[in-house]
Amino acid sequence: MAIKDGLLFEFDQEMGTTRKLLERVPDDKLSWKPHTKSMSLGGLATHLSNIPNWGGRILNATFFDFADAPPNLAELESRANVLDRFDEAAKQTRTALNKTDPELMAMWSLKRGGQEMFAMPRIAAFRRFVLSHTIHHRGQLSVYLRLNDVPLPSIYGPTADEG
Repeated sequence: MAIKDGLLFEFDQEMGTTRKLLERVPDDKLSWKPHTKSMSLGGLATHLSNIPNWGGRILNATFFDFADAPPNLAELESRANVLDRFDEAAKQTRTALNKTDPELMAMWSLKRGGQEMFAMPRIAAFRRFVLSHTIHHRGQLSVYLRLNDVPLPSIYGPTADEG
């Protein structure tokens, strides 16, 4: 079995679970924040919808330089827009995962203004910046939804809302 086969399985599982949670985002609560220092619910959903795009940056280049980063995304104004962006990003990244084992094990680095901050194998960067990053913010989103009395779907097992 190739490395990509395991990554595709993991990617599909995490993206599917993330989409189920994004489907629950209420349009009338997008500006809601649990704390003044927190992202809004809409901002968090927008961020989650964009995380899969990191996959292409990792899988199709040898480095990413923050100096070349696009400006922060504006918050999307509806659940439908969040889902559209998420679906497109996940689709593009899934296609980009069609790499050989040597390509996935090749080194990738993160830079700031040309200076390397760190380097790691692409597979590790993909897991960290796409999968783990998604899981982290998905956990935040589940708390935001719970605090707004939105029933949660099963994530890794039953929830109090769905058995």
